[in-house]
Amino acid sequence: MRAMIMKRSRQPLVASVVDDRIPGPAQILLRVHACAVCRTDLHIVDGELTRPKPHLVPGHEIVGRVVAVGDQVAGFRPGDRLGVPWLGWTCGECRFCRSGRENLCERAKFTGYDIDGGYAELAVADQHFCFRIPDRYDDAAAAPLLCAGLIGYRALKLAGPGERIGIYGFGAAAHLIAQVAIAEGRRIFALTRPGDAAAQDFARGLGAAWAGGSDELPPEPLEAALIFAPVGALVPAALRATEAGGVVVCAGIHMSDIPSFSYDLLWRERIVRSVANLTRKDGEEFFEIAARVPLRVETIPFRLDQANEALDGLRAGRFQGAAVLTP
Repeated sequence: MRAMIMKRSRQPLVASVVDDRIPGPAQILLRVHACAVCRTDLHIVDGELTRPKPHLVPGHEIVGRVVAVGDQVAGFRPGDRLGVPWLGWTCGECRFCRSGRENLCERAKFTGYDIDGGYAELAVADQHFCFRIPDRYDDAAAAPLLCAGLIGYRALKLAGPGERIGIYGFGAAAHLIAQVAIAEGRRIFALTRPGDAAAQDFARGLGAAWAGGSDELPPEPLEAALIFAPVGALVPAALRATEAGGVVVCAGIHMSDIPSFSYDLLWRERIVRSVANLTRKDGEEFFEIAARVPLRVETIPFRLDQANEALDGLRAGRFQGAAVLTP
């Protein structure tokens, strides 16, 4: 099969022909129809996440059709359309797994990091970490839901029930979860790179109550802020925009250093917290919402052999929405 391989970090992926995958007893073999390009892929390729498997096939927002299943697989059969997320395996035994926090599993394995992912024609996934995709989304539109959608949803859950939600960085995850929040009756305030009129127009077009630069204060105090841009300086900026008792959620797996800030920004019971991975329960809840709420998913298509171009575009901030590889 064809695949894009990361042989060394900080170097372009290499187009390769490798052996077809064979599913293990509890695994599913998928023919990949679409794989979205996530900022986490960029952190891996750029060496900011430092322990990927050797000769890695990146990609963890996979949509495909079942080709074959292992002899212990139940409930899936060839032809089924499934999605594969970042969380690829958990032990089920550690204190986090036993307490409903499998996203923090001490031995977790991640798709496109510990397990070869979807920048390829075929991919293998554990049967317990696959989701059925709502029929309303075609393959390319469904792919960003597997991480941008899921992590955005977990970030919104951890932000609490506030009505006035600020979103810092209006890309793949933000444009999806903004629509979910608006459907729930919340008001979205989008904060983009200063001067990025296109991103601000994009946010307003999706229903944002206000859009401006991240160097501005929104017109009303926020009850919560979600930070999707990997920029540590946005943490004190978001605290400054958040009212007493508000929550600032850092939704990325990697972020530049957070600069020091005065205690008064945190005082009055403001909270700063991070999001780590997802749980299968998050996925079940989010896809139930996605089946009901017709999310507008903005995608930019690329061929599999254009994966480096897609990563370059993401690195440069050229996309409104999500780049998607279509093997």
